Amino acid sequence: MAVSVLMSVAAIFAFNFFFLPPVGALTVADPQNWVALFAFLVTSITGSQLSSRIRREADIANRRRREIEHLYAFSQKLLGEGNVIQLMNAIPNHIVEAFETGAASLFLADKQKFYRSGYGALQLEEQQLRLAYEREEPYCDAAQGFSFGPVRLGMKSIGSFGISGAPLTRQTLEAVGTLLGIAIERARAVEQLSRTEADRQSERLKSALLDSITHNFRTPLTSIKASVTSLLSQGAPRGGQERELLEIMNEECDRLNKLVEDASEMSKLEAGEIELEFRAVPAQELVDTALANCKASLSTREVRIHVPKDLPPVRADLARAKEVLVQLLENANLYSELDKPIVISAENIGNFVTFSVADQGPGIDTMEQGLIFDKFYRGKDQRSVIQGTGMGLPISKAIVEAHGGSISVTSQLGRGSVFSFALPVARQGGDRS
Repeated sequence: MAVSVLMSVAAIFAFNFFFLPPVGALTVADPQNWVALFAFLVTSITGSQLSSRIRREADIANRRRREIEHLYAFSQKLLGEGNVIQLMNAIPNHIVEAFETGAASLFLADKQKFYRSGYGALQLEEQQLRLAYEREEPYCDAAQGFSFGPVRLGMKSIGSFGISGAPLTRQTLEAVGTLLGIAIERARAVEQLSRTEADRQSERLKSALLDSITHNFRTPLTSIKASVTSLLSQGAPRGGQERELLEIMNEECDRLNKLVEDASEMSKLEAGEIELEFRAVPAQELVDTALANCKASLSTREVRIHVPKDLPPVRADLARAKEVLVQLLENANLYSELDKPIVISAENIGNFVTFSVADQGPGIDTMEQGLIFDKFYRGKDQRSVIQGTGMGLPISKAIVEAHGGSISVTSQLGRGSVFSFALPVARQGGDRS
């Protein structure tokens, strides 16, 4: 305004002195010339203001254009990183390069860790970054030339960032914070996807290996088993020691056969090669069938049954569901003392009927409860005491999940364990498929 007024007044004096009569004097003889002078003054000031405003708006537009270009370049750099750790370390340097700042820092709240650019003389204080995270909104420290903003993932703030040496608008700071949140979450998702894919490939390799082993083991095992059985059936051998060795061979063949059968069944279950014949199965029928199958192994063991009569039938393949309950009963029988009872119970929970087998055995350590459903895993305290393949529970889990249910365990050391599996309630109108 001062410049435009000064130039306008100077122009009026020059026009008056050189062009208006009397020429060469600063006097105005005709009153109409005063009107013209004031009109020229108002017009020049107005035109100057409009020109100044247009220039300011053009400068703002150019600055925003440059910031958008910087944001685009910054987003491209962020998308180039797939590893979370590498991305965290690279973000401050990317900010410095994209926005041509002096230094940059990043703070992540969940890790309570700070990441800084590798160059830049002026470093931002950790307390300021923590404050920016707590405030959850961008702000600028004009005195020191710092800009801070939260790193957002949706509406949640997961950290903060700081920039020195380059004043950025509030909108740009918010955009940078959002880009950082998206990039971090994307890197985590990509890393998790890669890990999941690696696990899936590992499982496929394991299944292929198991399938190959089971096919290659069956023929020699069958031959060994037939030979040993034939020798034992021919009467007493020449010495008692020889017979004992043959019996050991016979028992070990049975163990290997059981391992091969379990591995083969697990491989088929994981590959979806086993077809289930679903029908409506009463809960009591499932329990009775499993107990009949375990009659010899349970022997004189006390078994308590708590199955309400009003339970709805479950949608299940009776033969496969029976395998699960038999496995849990045999485990309870093996891992608890003979004078301790086993309790079988069932209850309706929503759209599922949950079957439970409780024992009073030694219990399972909390750290092991998440591992016992893994293939070939056996409890560290029971490996040398009770023989087994470590495939019973994984097969049971696969069967239950094929039914659309779930299996779990609750245990306390010295108090026993409760294994439970849930099967869906049969729909009205029939469930055979």
